[in-house]
Amino acid sequence: MAAPRRDTRGIVDAAELFAHVDFRRREPAEPLRPYLEHYWLIDWDLTRPYASHVVPHPSVNIVFQQYEDQEPFAEIAGIGLELFTRKLEGKGRVCGIQFRPGGFRPFFPDRSVSEWTGKRIVLPEADARTVLAPDDEDARVTALDTFLLGLAPLPDPRADLAMALVDRIRTDRTIRRVTDFARSEGMSVRVMQRLFAAYVGVGPKWVVLRYRIHEALERAETERAVDWAGLAADLGYADQAHLVRDFTATVGVPPTAYVRHGTP
Repeated sequence: MAAPRRDTRGIVDAAELFAHVDFRRREPAEPLRPYLEHYWLIDWDLTRPYASHVVPHPSVNIVFQQYEDQEPFAEIAGIGLELFTRKLEGKGRVCGIQFRPGGFRPFFPDRSVSEWTGKRIVLPEADARTVLAPDDEDARVTALDTFLLGLAPLPDPRADLAMALVDRIRTDRTIRRVTDFARSEGMSVRVMQRLFAAYVGVGPKWVVLRYRIHEALERAETERAVDWAGLAADLGYADQAHLVRDFTATVGVPPTAYVRHGTP
């Protein structure tokens, strides 16, 4: 199984992360691909602690984790509303499942996805050791496939609609106002907000803003002379000050300081 093209969106100072850990993304089995972005696998063996920082996607994750001197465990990680920081030290391993926005609900259909938002809840029924123990990476990916297929996701046209709407937000820069977006999709703002709460976990406005910050972060990572005023206009901000405000609130430092110094 081939690894998807590396995508660093949301990773703060991606080069620094890749220098400290072995980070890979893998595709799931074919029947799972409509629901998942990818699997993400991390292994590390550090002589000194390192803190990773991520601006979360509008995605739910299931994360299998093994830290030094701890029993392996799995948890459901709802959409994170703030910068996520994890201190890594010693030796460890993580195998994560990143669902497409809207793709988690078919696996756990009895609860609105918004009930998971901002929470990390241990999943005791998941056999974390089976997923994490194999040294062979393909065996770990197969174990993740087996776990998810065992949950028997149920077809749900509303989940399909939610995934399609978020994909459009992610890829269409002209979407800037929820009112206009809802109208273009033939629904009211209230109906769209209810759909996003139930199937995505956050509102459409939050998703628009988060993808704006992801793009700004990626530009800051790859360009050392960013035209912030021009980027603000491209992303639909009224002015540069509004972009700076949102970037600073999310990442922890202003964009110009991030370009100079990297991680907060």
